[in-house]
Amino acid sequence: MFNLNLKRLGIAAGLSLTLVAAGCGSSEEDSSNASGGEGEANYGEQLDYTITGIEAGAGVVAASQKAVEEYDSLAGWEVSTSSSGAMATALGDAIENEEPIVVTGWSPHWKFEKYDLKYLKDPKGVFGEAEKIKTMVRKGLEEDKPNAYKILDQFKWSSKDIQSVMLNINEGTAPEEAAKAWIKENQDKVSSWTKGTEKVDGTSVELVYVNWDTEIASTNVVAEVLKQQGFNVTITPLNNGPMWEAVAEGEVTGMVAAWLPGTHGDLYAEYKDSLVDLGPNLKGAKIGLVVPAYMDVESIKDLQPKE
Repeated sequence: MFNLNLKRLGIAAGLSLTLVAAGCGSSEEDSSNASGGEGEANYGEQLDYTITGIEAGAGVVAASQKAVEEYDSLAGWEVSTSSSGAMATALGDAIENEEPIVVTGWSPHWKFEKYDLKYLKDPKGVFGEAEKIKTMVRKGLEEDKPNAYKILDQFKWSSKDIQSVMLNINEGTAPEEAAKAWIKENQDKVSSWTKGTEKVDGTSVELVYVNWDTEIASTNVVAEVLKQQGFNVTITPLNNGPMWEAVAEGEVTGMVAAWLPGTHGDLYAEYKDSLVDLGPNLKGAKIGLVVPAYMDVESIKDLQPKE
């Protein structure tokens, strides 16, 4: 029998918020003298041909490493791995000083609410098409707990919605309080999630999620909506594999954290016959290389290789 408690012990490695930021500035003299093709600034030289990444093994890091191999413009570049927190710190420092930086990025993410950013075009399609974040629940939930099933099935929102919650959390608000604040301001949308359901009296629900900013935001919002409908809700952070396995083996109610078709594609293929796919709760999720809007570059092909 799958032991969820034991697997919860394995999440500590995924919760590190190491604040290590790589310097990416250059002197004014360097900026004025370093130029690439057609008069563009040689950002590669200024950045020491380094893309600021997140955790090693993350899907966006693997795709970025593939991009380095696929694009001639990235010949000689490397992806520096650290943590999501370190990437965000480096990005904020660069923007504060109006310096160039290229980071491994994904959306939804609070950084797109806080800063003026853009994805570099990816003509080779290395980073794939837009993804969807889906809701998955255990088999039998519709029969056992129809009101919980219906709320989870009707949960749908936008990148703008989730990014506002994420930014609030990033600025210091506790996730549960940020969820409550968003719900208070978006009653019409919340009412569409609970439409056709009845309030319950303490029915237990457990949601699992991977400890990413997006999933912290979405899971807390859904949990709070369920609580307001009378459910006794537990939310549990797990690593990717254990999260999927917990739902598939029926040990928990479900999750709103399935990134498909790319990020969790292998896990979906493994477990899809053992759980219920309720479809996307958010469309248009994306990964790629991200830069501040003030940088004079629009495509990965516009960067310059290391000589």
